[in-house]
Amino acid sequence: MLSILLVMALTFTSFGSAFADDGGPLFPETPAPTAETGEMTNETPSLWFVELSSAPSADGTNKATINNEQKAIRSNAKKAGLVYTERFAFNTLWNGLSIQVNASQLGTLSRIPGVKAIYPVETIHIPETSAAANPEMATALAMTGADTAQSELGYTGAGIKVAVMDTGIDYDHPDLGGCFGPGCRVAYGYDFVGDAFNADPSSASYNPIAIPDNLPDDCNGHGSHVAGIVGANGMVVGVAPEVTFGAYRVFGCEGSTTSDIMIAAMERALADDMDVLNMSIGSSFQWPQYPTAQVASRLVNKGMVVVASIGNSGANGLYAAGAPGLGDKVIGVASFDNTHVALNTFTISPDNASIGYAPATGAPLPPTSGTYPMARTGTTTTANDACNPIAPDSLTGMVVLIRRGTCSFYQKAYNAQQAGAAAVVLYNNSAGRFSPTVAGTPAITIPVVAISDTEGALINNRLASGAVDMTWTENFGTFINPTGGLISSFSSYGLSPDLALKPDIGAPGGLILSTYPLENGGYATISGTSMASPHVAGAAALLLQARPNTPAQAVRGILQNSADPKNWWGSPGLGFLDNVHRQGAGMLDIDDAILSTTTVSPAKIATGEGEAGPYFQTLTIENNGVSDVTYDLSFVNAISTGANTFTVGFNLSNASVAFSAASVTVPAGGSASVSATITPATAPVGGQYGGYIVFTPQGGGQVYRVPFAGFIGDYQSKQVLTSGGFGFPVLGWSPDGVNFGFAGAGDVFTMQGFDIPFLLVHLDHQSRLFRVEIFAQNGRNWHRAYNEEYMPRNSTSTGFFAFPFDGYTVNGNKVNMVPDGTYYAKISVLKANGDASNPAHWETWSSPMFVIDRP
Repeated sequence: MLSILLVMALTFTSFGSAFADDGGPLFPETPAPTAETGEMTNETPSLWFVELSSAPSADGTNKATINNEQKAIRSNAKKAGLVYTERFAFNTLWNGLSIQVNASQLGTLSRIPGVKAIYPVETIHIPETSAAANPEMATALAMTGADTAQSELGYTGAGIKVAVMDTGIDYDHPDLGGCFGPGCRVAYGYDFVGDAFNADPSSASYNPIAIPDNLPDDCNGHGSHVAGIVGANGMVVGVAPEVTFGAYRVFGCEGSTTSDIMIAAMERALADDMDVLNMSIGSSFQWPQYPTAQVASRLVNKGMVVVASIGNSGANGLYAAGAPGLGDKVIGVASFDNTHVALNTFTISPDNASIGYAPATGAPLPPTSGTYPMARTGTTTTANDACNPIAPDSLTGMVVLIRRGTCSFYQKAYNAQQAGAAAVVLYNNSAGRFSPTVAGTPAITIPVVAISDTEGALINNRLASGAVDMTWTENFGTFINPTGGLISSFSSYGLSPDLALKPDIGAPGGLILSTYPLENGGYATISGTSMASPHVAGAAALLLQARPNTPAQAVRGILQNSADPKNWWGSPGLGFLDNVHRQGAGMLDIDDAILSTTTVSPAKIATGEGEAGPYFQTLTIENNGVSDVTYDLSFVNAISTGANTFTVGFNLSNASVAFSAASVTVPAGGSASVSATITPATAPVGGQYGGYIVFTPQGGGQVYRVPFAGFIGDYQSKQVLTSGGFGFPVLGWSPDGVNFGFAGAGDVFTMQGFDIPFLLVHLDHQSRLFRVEIFAQNGRNWHRAYNEEYMPRNSTSTGFFAFPFDGYTVNGNKVNMVPDGTYYAKISVLKANGDASNPAHWETWSSPMFVIDRP
């Protein structure tokens, strides 16, 4: 074995992996790796869902049948010698268990009779938050027409019950009703975990022991912020200010939760008969078959509108959308930046120009008075500003201006602090504002704030000309956001790995002001798809109030038909529409959705692989108005993306759409159909393309759209097993299941404890099936060690999964202990949407020989 042990940072594949290029989180969902850290990271979970054969009771299976299956699996696990801890047993919306098991027994788990499939239980982190500001959310409401729906149409969400699965709700907040229980705004809810719960084993506050109670209060803030967007009514007014809330708390005060707790909360929301469920949490890089996505879709079948953030993994490339937002019937929501932002301010000499700032997470809050001289450590062209140590005492008593880029926000702040700085002002290296974190060890003890690129350039230029003083104030200001109305940089890309069109729709999520726990200031500005999702959940409540008989499964299509696609963030002035697989149908337009008299179905089109040629789709237009309407048919392409998953490139599309008729007349109270033939884009091969079919009424009126998207070329040409920059796949070894070394040909394993072979694999793309077979040196097949369906991809281009081989294989219902001898492992991967009977849709790799020699 290699003499050098490779120490890995344990990083679970998790939703919302939204981090800036320099290591600062770009806002909620889940902290995870930067897009390209250059580090090899182990992403193998220790918690697993075990799915059983029968459908859950929500799909009609008798609960006695489910209970018998679960008893049988426990008995079979005991017979197989599986050492595990059972966490949850589910039967209503999903049939199976969630368990904790040692990595060395993963193979044992997968071959237990009665196991239909296993999936990792993801660890989902509490999103990090940014600063408090002036309590006003009007600009975000105006972006979606929610202000019009309230003021002109008179809808408030009254009578609609909205569940918020999150960190709880500060129900003492006056904007959220001021009380909990019957008769209160927050009338339903449950705390599944308790204050001290933290599921992240890498955290210093790790505490996996849940202590549930009946009071779903919020000691973090994220859930209160989400709830305020849905329906605050006070200094902040949300989208649907008269809804009734259910608060389903799945996080402690800090840290993370797990996806099995999310399923428990979904079952409770069903029992409480919620009308709408918002989940601003999830697991990135997954499939629609992931348990939380399956359960969420079943909730829709049971009559509940389910809305979920699509994820904050914009820095992690394509196919990064998360479950449950990937669910077939779930409304997966992307984020657009707010047009304005209300911020604390400081002023600069000589004219007291006002500068809006956001305090960094992990640093003390700035004062509200005091004047300091400013200094700078670089210029507007310095790429690595303050990334290296700064001369001691060179910044004593000064507020230092530092440009974003290259190294982490923490490193910049720490270097300035060591040089004696009184505070740090970080400015952006690209258009717009951002919300940094400087948490680290040793702690940052000076205020750190973030400003825009233009404000940073203003201060930099004044410093270049002479001395500049800054003065902290207690004032707030409203500032135009340069990226307002464009897709947020953190918002995840689709498509779904089965090429379903995700995300479904977008809403304001970048720089949103809403309610916050009273003990933490009462109001805060936060960014993330976490903030976009509740805009859509609130809009669903308005729609259900306006149209009380609307089926839950119809809500998504109504919202998509009326949405407004936005221009490409890279150069909005060119007029090209942004990727369909990033913005879905476009910006939510709730007043138009409520007033709409036409529906077009299907409301979105997944064209699949371009290799198959033109895609034919019949579209049905239903007119619920009192007059006949004639629609002219057209299409517009959106920007395409290239073949590289982790380094996203952008291209114009040459896709086209031909219609069976140039226009279609739909009678009042009736319907009509039209056929569309979508000819896929031809370049870049291996990329994704999309566009919009447009229905424009003759004589004026509301325009309706249907998004379409697909893959350019042969989807099975996309490589799954790649090197990950470290020569993966490799045969590995480990002293503890966390740290790994590379094993060599002929290495000997005693099969005791962790002295077993590990297969270290980088999955560059999601795979339909992952199989490991063991062969003796003479070629004898000892059958399968793994046969896992719907594998996620790694979150970064250098991440990996570790698959232990414990010496046992399975052949049908027979379990074999592989005898001592010399063997190799063969990995076979069936590509996404692949045909198992087609050899070209498989990738294979064989390990070096290794020796099993038990004592």
